[in-house]
Parts: sequence; structure tokens; C-alpha cells
Amino acid sequence: MKKKGFKVLTLAMMLALGTTAMSAYAAEGWTMSNNAWTYLDAKDNKVRDEWRKGADNLWRYLNYKGEMAISTWVDDEYYVDSNGIMVSNQWVKTKPQYEDDAEDAWFYFGSSGKAAKDGWKKIDGKNYLFDGDGVMQTGWTEDSLYYLGNDGAVKTGWKYLAEPDEEESDWTVEYAGPESADGKYWFYFGSNGKKYCPESSGSEDPYRVVKISGDYYCFDEYGRMMTGWVYLNGDVRSADSDSIEGWRYFAEKEISGATLGASIKGWLSLVPPEVIQDEIGEDVVWYYFGVNGAPEVGPEKGEASTSNFKRINSKSYLFDALGNPVSGLCKVEIANTGEYTSYYFDPDSKLAITGKETIEEADGTESVFYFNESSSAGRGYTGVKNNYLYYMGKRQEAEDGMKYAAITMKIDGVNKTYVVNESGRITKGKEVKDDDGTKFKTDENGILTHVDGVAVGSKVFESPIEPVFED
Repeated sequence: MKKKGFKVLTLAMMLALGTTAMSAYAAEGWTMSNNAWTYLDAKDNKVRDEWRKGADNLWRYLNYKGEMAISTWVDDEYYVDSNGIMVSNQWVKTKPQYEDDAEDAWFYFGSSGKAAKDGWKKIDGKNYLFDGDGVMQTGWTEDSLYYLGNDGAVKTGWKYLAEPDEEESDWTVEYAGPESADGKYWFYFGSNGKKYCPESSGSEDPYRVVKISGDYYCFDEYGRMMTGWVYLNGDVRSADSDSIEGWRYFAEKEISGATLGASIKGWLSLVPPEVIQDEIGEDVVWYYFGVNGAPEVGPEKGEASTSNFKRINSKSYLFDALGNPVSGLCKVEIANTGEYTSYYFDPDSKLAITGKETIEEADGTESVFYFNESSSAGRGYTGVKNNYLYYMGKRQEAEDGMKYAAITMKIDGVNKTYVVNESGRITKGKEVKDDDGTKFKTDENGILTHVDGVAVGSKVFESPIEPVFED
């Protein structure tokens, strides 16, 4: 009881001291009346519905009865505490004005004493949102771009949340991202509090791929983090079944105790996207992913160029349009020159082989090939190698029933004609007779000089036989 009396005495001092200015008629200032503080003007009348300062220079409000208001709203914008002092730079938990049946809510009153209303306000370095009545908001904002914690502050970084109710639709149910048992999703909010989604970046794309702490992540139009295969161009039903173009892969990855869908870099054996599985014909295939989750992709079959080769760990690979490293015998253009050669990619390692190899061509024929071993390693050789003639890697041989064949091919831009036997070996510095009696004479380099004693000059003979590739 003594403490309470002391408090009342102190309040009286704060109200009264310094306010004893006199007029010819009466004293103006604070006075206690019927256990309530009032303020008398110079004519000894109670001041009503007005603000007045106490000796402590703090504002207090006189209500319609002329009594100092306590613990209540004033003028729709201000609030006075239990001592009647106007609140400023302070949080207050109370009922919204004119809503006695409502639950208590948090309000913030600024330096002027006015409640923050209808917008954003930065308080102690954190951003808060208030409605038209000044109630501090929590949860998702109306535009679903921000999330406010129970403390009202805008959240940043990774958050595991249920999506806003208004986001529900047939499309989201059918094509929703990875969903946990409790129906929540991972969202990421930037330093400004705005969630990562196409809308927040001003894009109309269906997905947004963003680099976060060194890894790439994918977010759909609702901001939900995606995992697995994602078709960035939109509805998977519109995806081309003949190409992996437009697809990205985001693997589940444990990061700080959370399972997130981060991009990976390197080789990974995966089940292909469903829409292209029939085209691939295999349940699981190898893919090579760049840092942003994009699989390495090459041209359509038969359209490859050496410029399409991908160098990985000092080794060269060629990928097809479905994102798979090719294998077998392939026709490849030489660096946009319009000239073609062959490469053979080992079915197991997917690497281009070098040296001599017997290979089954697309028509089932087995032929001897030679592929460069040093510069342009793996490229089908054209020219003479170890006394044998090759074109686009394939050994040139006389046809069945003939001992020899005169074959003309362009080497280093110049037409040269060689005479080869049934095994592909060239004839050097001598004259040989074919089964039909034709005589071929060659110089010491194997170049044909005379046929039946007549100089050949620039005459062109048989064209080389190309390898047989798959259509």
C-alpha cells in the first residue's frame, strides 16, 4: 500500500509541478477530482476532449467527461497507457478500436504517437506490415510474396511453410512440387523479404532458377522449391519427346539439416523424364549436368559437328538431343567445314576410341577402321596409314571378285588416286594387272600414274566407300 501511495504521489507531482500559472480568476492545471485527474482551464472549467501536457512534458488526454483517459485509444490513432501517457516509439498489445469482442493484437505507435497503419514500417531494423486499423500482420501477405512471422517481422532465407489458401487450384494439385507428409513446401525469401518466384523477378516464365549460396535452385510460379526433373518451358505435356532441351534436374540434397532441391554438377545415372522415356528405350541412363542443373545436350542424330564435343576431365564426349552420351559409329562434321568423318564411341566408356579397330557398321558389315591417335584424336582417318588406304576412317578395299581398285579421294584439298588390293593395302612403285587385264602403274608413294600405259593426268576413278551410319 505504501508503494501505491508513493506512485500516486509521484504522478501528482508530474502533473502538477510547473503548471501553477495564475490568472486573475483561478489556477489553471491538473487537479484530482472524484479519484480521477482532470484539467481546469483559467476559468476553472474542465478541459474535455483535448490533449494536455504534465510537468514531465508528456502528453495526456482529457476525455468527454473531462477526466484523464487511461489504457485506451484516442482519436482513432493514439493510445494512452495505464498512467494516461500517450504511447510513442512503442509496441502495445490491445484490442482494435471499436472491436471489443476481437482478440488482442499488436500495434506500433511511432515518434509522433500515431499508430502505424495501412502499409510497411521499418522498426529496429526489421520490416512489419500493418492493416488499415493498425493491426500488425502475420503469415502470408495478401499478394503472397512475403511471409511475416508470429513476431510480425518479414522473414528472409529458407522457410518451410504451407502455401496460402488462395493458391489452391486443379493445376497446382496435379502439378505441385515435392510435397511433404504435412503438405508444406520450401520457399526462399530474399534479403528484401520477397519470395523467389517468376513474379518477384518481373518474369512471366513458369519457373525461376536462382543461385543461392553457390547452388542453383528452382522455384515454380507459387515460389515452391522444386526437385527432380523440371520442364522450365511450362506444362510437361507440351514438352518435345525427342529432346531434353528445356529440362533441368535438381537433386535432393541435405543442407544444414534440410532436404533441398539443389542443382548438381557432373555425371549422374537417372530415370529420364517420363515424356522422353519411350524415345530413349532405357529405364536408366547417364547424364552430365552443368552447374545450373542443365543436362548437356547435343544435336539431332546425323547433325553433329566436332564443335559439339564436350570436354570433361580432359576427355571428349558427344551428347545427343536426348542428353545421352552417344555410342557406336557416328557421322560427324569437321568443325563447320562441310566435310564429314566418322568417330566411334565405346558403348561402355562413351569415349571416342583411337587406333585400328574392327567395327560393325549399321548394315551389319564388319569393317576395319582407323582413328587418329594424336591430333584430332578419335577422328576417322583419311589417307594412307601403315600402307593401307582409309576414308573417313574406313579401310578402302577392292570389291569382291576384283584384285585391285583405283580409288580417288581428296586429301589436303588435292585429288589423289591410289591402287588398293582386296585387303586395302596400297601398291607402291610397280605395275599390277587386275583380273580383267587392266594394268595399273603407281609411283613410290602409291599414287596412280598410268593405266594400260597411258598417263592418267587429272582423271578421277572410283569414289571411296563411306562408312554406313544409322539413319
